[in-house]
Amino acid sequence: MAERAAIDTIRGYFYQFDYSISRLLELTDDNSTIVVEGIEDVDIKTANEETAIQCKYYAKTEYNHSVIAEPVRLILNHFKEVKAGTKSKLKYKLRGFYKSGQDKLTLPISVQFLKNNFLTYIRSEKIKGSIVKVKHFHHSEIELDDAALEEFITLLEIDINAKGYEDQFNDILAKLRTIFDCSQFMAEYLYYNNALGIIRKLSKEHLYENRRITKGDFLKRINNRKVLFNEWFVGIKGEKAHFENLRKEYFGSVNILYKERYFLIEAKPDTYSRGEIKDVINHTIRKFTKIIKQPHPFCPYIYLHGINATELIEIKRDLIEDGILIHDGFDFEGSSFNPESLYKRTSVTHPIKVKFLNDLQYLNQVLVLSGRKSEIYQFYQTDSFFDFNNPSVKEIKIQVTQLKNIKSIV
Repeated sequence: MAERAAIDTIRGYFYQFDYSISRLLELTDDNSTIVVEGIEDVDIKTANEETAIQCKYYAKTEYNHSVIAEPVRLILNHFKEVKAGTKSKLKYKLRGFYKSGQDKLTLPISVQFLKNNFLTYIRSEKIKGSIVKVKHFHHSEIELDDAALEEFITLLEIDINAKGYEDQFNDILAKLRTIFDCSQFMAEYLYYNNALGIIRKLSKEHLYENRRITKGDFLKRINNRKVLFNEWFVGIKGEKAHFENLRKEYFGSVNILYKERYFLIEAKPDTYSRGEIKDVINHTIRKFTKIIKQPHPFCPYIYLHGINATELIEIKRDLIEDGILIHDGFDFEGSSFNPESLYKRTSVTHPIKVKFLNDLQYLNQVLVLSGRKSEIYQFYQTDSFFDFNNPSVKEIKIQVTQLKNIKSIV
């Protein structure tokens, strides 16, 4: 029950974040902006107007006027400051998804309806040592007359028939597919994942101006070819499903085709385990080495980022002792790196199971030889560390938090 409640809470946050993403994608002008967690949940500013929007997800709640009464009063407080000349004029929107009860509200509302159902309330208060129920008339307490309330209603939009969580999410994916002309997988795991990370980061900024972003800047920032490990995205998807989907998309049928596959793996010195990296290497060998009598036998290239030269020697020694034939492009003691030697194909008579790139500088030299037959898979933990930037070469960058995650993906 506690886990389900936690998921419901996360979905509520996602719903608000998704609404911010959706509104950004809908803006017609790249210079129009939103502010995440501004005056309300989302503030939208175009060339013509500014709107403060409160967006809530009440999937298990029946709509009643009391549910939105307090938000209406808080919005009215801002309007009071507008009338006093201390705040800029805005439009306001209350947007929510409810399980049921939408028929209880008939729009547009009148001034009397506003006063009766949203601005008049009873609160228990302690007076002279006793708890008594006190009736409040919020409009009177902040000194707004009917004419002012009539003006307020023209600025207030109430939407209690908002899209549900899944419908809103699917709508975002459809928009992303159209904008970036991409697959459903790319829309979700790349662009949406990136978008969610950006919106969440903005929401945690302390200063109001730092939570502002234009549509143009937003699209530029989410157009990032890295698959990021966004803990919220992974949390809502489930880690197992997340890794399985990455495997299906990028590694579903790789072992039936000849390619020169490069695995660039970051291992952080403070969390590194030799046994763990050997497990990853052995797993990669099992999946991506094919040495039989066929026209194109193959084996993977591996570069370990963050591993010093002494440790790399120990890893190679362990693999050789385990009966694994390796090659690193150095043909004899004291020789220089020979990319053509490393590129030479494995065979039944010379069954090299893995090729090591001792240094990142050697990678480009071998890639020149393998060309369009290359596929580069980079698994990084903090920041990506290599860019080939060749449109003819498949280059995938996946962020992982632990080395063992790689085995779950490939």
